[in-house]
Amino acid sequence: MTSPITPDRLRSLFRPRGVALVGASDKSHFSHAAFGNLVSFGHGERTHLVNRRGVEVHGRPTVTSCTEIEGPVDVAFLMVPQAGTLAAMSDAAEAGIRNAVILSSGYGEAGAEGRAAEAELVAHAQKLGMLVLGPNHLGFANFIDRTPVTPVTGLPERAGRIALLSQSGASSSAMLDFATMSGNDLSYLVTLGNEVMITAGHVLDFLVDDESTDAVAIFMESVREPDIFRRAALRATEAGKAVVVLKAGSSELSARTAAAHTGALVGDDKTIDAVFRQCGVIRVDSIEDMMITAGLAAHTGPLAASGIGVVSISGGACDIVADRAEEAGMELPALSPDTEQALKAIMPVYGTVQNPLDVTGAAILDPSLFTKAVTAMSDDSAIGAVAVVSGVPAFGEGPWNGQVFANAIGAGVAQAAVPTVLVSQVMQPVTDYTRGCLEEAGLSYVVPGLKQAVTALSGIARWSQVHHTLNSARGSAAARELPVPTPELRTGTWSEHAARQLLRNAGIPVVPGTLVSSADEAIEAALGFDAPVAMKIVSPDILHKSDVGGVRLDVSGADAVREAYEQVSAGAAKVPGARVEGVLVSPMRSGGTELLIGVVRDPQWGPMLALALGGIFVEVLKDSALSPLPVTAEAAREMLLGLRGAALLQGARGSEPADIDMIAQVVATVGDLALALGDDLESLEINPVRVAGSTVEALDALVTWRTA
Repeated sequence: MTSPITPDRLRSLFRPRGVALVGASDKSHFSHAAFGNLVSFGHGERTHLVNRRGVEVHGRPTVTSCTEIEGPVDVAFLMVPQAGTLAAMSDAAEAGIRNAVILSSGYGEAGAEGRAAEAELVAHAQKLGMLVLGPNHLGFANFIDRTPVTPVTGLPERAGRIALLSQSGASSSAMLDFATMSGNDLSYLVTLGNEVMITAGHVLDFLVDDESTDAVAIFMESVREPDIFRRAALRATEAGKAVVVLKAGSSELSARTAAAHTGALVGDDKTIDAVFRQCGVIRVDSIEDMMITAGLAAHTGPLAASGIGVVSISGGACDIVADRAEEAGMELPALSPDTEQALKAIMPVYGTVQNPLDVTGAAILDPSLFTKAVTAMSDDSAIGAVAVVSGVPAFGEGPWNGQVFANAIGAGVAQAAVPTVLVSQVMQPVTDYTRGCLEEAGLSYVVPGLKQAVTALSGIARWSQVHHTLNSARGSAAARELPVPTPELRTGTWSEHAARQLLRNAGIPVVPGTLVSSADEAIEAALGFDAPVAMKIVSPDILHKSDVGGVRLDVSGADAVREAYEQVSAGAAKVPGARVEGVLVSPMRSGGTELLIGVVRDPQWGPMLALALGGIFVEVLKDSALSPLPVTAEAAREMLLGLRGAALLQGARGSEPADIDMIAQVVATVGDLALALGDDLESLEINPVRVAGSTVEALDALVTWRTA
């Protein structure tokens, strides 16, 4: 059997001592390109060609079996047809090779027959003690150690600090080209294919420990082995390595296309969004944003504050940045009095001191204005990074006439108290000429384009917050234990009365209620509340009580209570075989705002908590927030305030503001209860939760279990 897929185990795959090209042939474009890459990167002496006929290939002798190879080999790149793959794996394993990179297709992406072949492939690899990367992919390239096990052409010579993972081999070439063009050099390129054994999560876990990688960009159509991916993403965020994901499948059409292409089902997009947010994963929607955001994150690392300061010589650029920042949720904080004073001391009288800051044409006459503005802006405690908008050339000969301004910006970057980056106004290539100008100025990075810079900086700011939260929570006390029902009771669907008791035992506030079994008991209970009451039939078999007449509201007086009791009881009789526990009598509640708090088990990601404003807001406006568990009170507060209707909780139109902190604590407790109930729980819904000032109480609840 194979050993666990750990970072240490993957080191022999991605940093191999030797490579065997199995199925090497002059007639194969893949063989020619893969061999050419290895030779051009200086790996030729450690590359071995295997051809079952033993003929000369690519101008070099071959061996007919991996067992004939002299010297250590860690990777077999199998370029044989699917029919010969298992035999080729056996031959490689006999030679002591533990990693197979499989090019051929026709597996999980090819329907039932392909899935059967895929299962046979995995079983065979496990029997041999091998790991498989792929199949149906284009291999990988390690640019740090200069080991390209891939037929992808046009590989760059320069290595960087960004790893690129892609489930699409064909798209990886375009991503690689853009990364090179935009100055975002790679440490690794890994195409993943069908991920029958090694998934994106496994590779990400390896890269967290890789000293050559500071950020990871991932293109994915589906998330295989979600638990592994989530743990790796959390570990990366905690370590200060940004994970930037371009996730396809948000539309119905793209979901069908992805399933057909990879043989995998695409998870619900809202759930993916929620998981990514909790893990600190930065989600983007274009190849360009993926590579630029990863490159900038590798350059800045986590930001100490979420605010972004902007310095520009163009007032128009300042306006564009401000507009895009509002769309992207990027914080452009107002400057502190000290910062304003420092900037006023250097700005011309006709300049306006604000963020974004236009240094005006005065910087043409005095380039040091850039230096002073950058350092002053970076000293503001609300600023986590400074973006300096200025021109930079893509092409030219000889000295650049704008070098003096770049030099002044570089001097400011060197003195800045926070990460500071140069931003060009348009998308343009980073050429050797560009790099020369940047190096002379003491600059190492430029973000191409205003919109791209805002997208990247806003994502990095959010990722930084999660990074700090994870590190501050390290070693915190474990969640308190909550009383839960014994396993034998966790079956079927519970009645509202049982569900209310479950909440009450966990410390979740619930509207008072008395379960009665006669009209006289109902009258006594109603008199005890000294208010109009609601009366509901209680049965685990009647979930939609109103549909059978099982609910009466605003009932007052003994005669009305008796009549209501008879009516709801008669309603229950309309459901043959329904188990009736009695009638629940509760005081009526009015006013305030209604919330829905629910937990449902996602088949891929486990329990997910949903939070929404009740009534039309959840049904019509679809105003809701979603998060994987656990959810802290602080995270619940952010969810509440992120709702479009949050103003209703904050005292809109003169209403009494709700106690947000108290609601957040209730939400967190609901999440803790769901986790305490474990895998037996199918769903837990509290709808509505009434909120009025400092009053928070559940009015109705439903619990269902996975065991019928």
